[in-house]
Amino acid sequence: MLRLSSRLLLMGFLFTFSACAPRYKGPVTDHFDGKKFFNPGMPERTSGGLLKWLFNRDKGPWPEQPDAFVGARPATRIEGDSLVLTFVNHSTFLIQTAGLNILTDPVWSKRVGPTSWLGVKRKRPPGLRFDELPPIDVVLLSHNHYDHLDLPTIEKLVKAHNPLFVTPLGVSYLPKSVNGRVTRELDWNDTLRINEKLALTCTQAQHFSNRGLGDREETLWCGYLLHTSFGTTYFCGDSGYGPHFKKIAEQARTSATGPVKLALLPIGSYRPEWFMAPVHVSPAGAVKAFVDLSPVQAVGIHFGTFQQGDDGLYEPADDLRKALGTAKIAEDKFIVPKEGRPMVFK
Repeated sequence: MLRLSSRLLLMGFLFTFSACAPRYKGPVTDHFDGKKFFNPGMPERTSGGLLKWLFNRDKGPWPEQPDAFVGARPATRIEGDSLVLTFVNHSTFLIQTAGLNILTDPVWSKRVGPTSWLGVKRKRPPGLRFDELPPIDVVLLSHNHYDHLDLPTIEKLVKAHNPLFVTPLGVSYLPKSVNGRVTRELDWNDTLRINEKLALTCTQAQHFSNRGLGDREETLWCGYLLHTSFGTTYFCGDSGYGPHFKKIAEQARTSATGPVKLALLPIGSYRPEWFMAPVHVSPAGAVKAFVDLSPVQAVGIHFGTFQQGDDGLYEPADDLRKALGTAKIAEDKFIVPKEGRPMVFK
């Protein structure tokens, strides 16, 4: 048994090296030193902190969800300036507006990791069946972590829908590897016109990247502002709390579609906070981001599917409710979505 476990560990170690991303090459900027990307003003985290956490984990409870709800087939298209938002799981949303169908960080696999057997197993099914998706036009990828960029799902999307993939710097090689169509790669603050119905602004995030053990920070991470006839929608991706949220609010205010109307903000994988806070906002941090962004409506993301941090299944929603109460913000201004249930915003 020990010999088998050692063999599996060695195979996993080799896979995490073979999965490394090719290094991005480009000019030096305020967040790229010529070799690696970095978060301005944030000290680099050390491996010592990771080991301390892994050897002292205190996981909250994740009860089984045998009767998890799966939604009905979505509408084929939503025309006009209404927006229909459906939470699939984790950071995957179906955004339907102006006749466009957009997916964020799509994941339908049973496990996310370098292989089908090495990685984090999902705790509940996706809120929509993959085979019942409407025609997908655009896929937004925030960074290359497996729980946000799942290559088996990308390959299925290419074969079923052939959508256009949008990525930050250095990440387009992944959809290209399965014959995906890609736009030019985006740096923070870049804008991109997809068509007459959709423009994008690539926004700063406070996070990191890697696919294996030897490629940390060699590709960029980001969020997106979506500019449509509905107004401005902000998809955060993955981020710790920082001053960049106020900058993003200003970017939106000066855009053609105006201030952020709808913000999709992470609320999970935040415990222990002494380790996670630089790269994952807690619910309290998400409320601070909400105040900075001042959207009409916020929706929680990055929770309830993969047990990555030590927070339990219900802690993100409970702690968000407490943080909203402390900030004297009505709970219906920042909601925790339910998988598979479409939300309509006028």
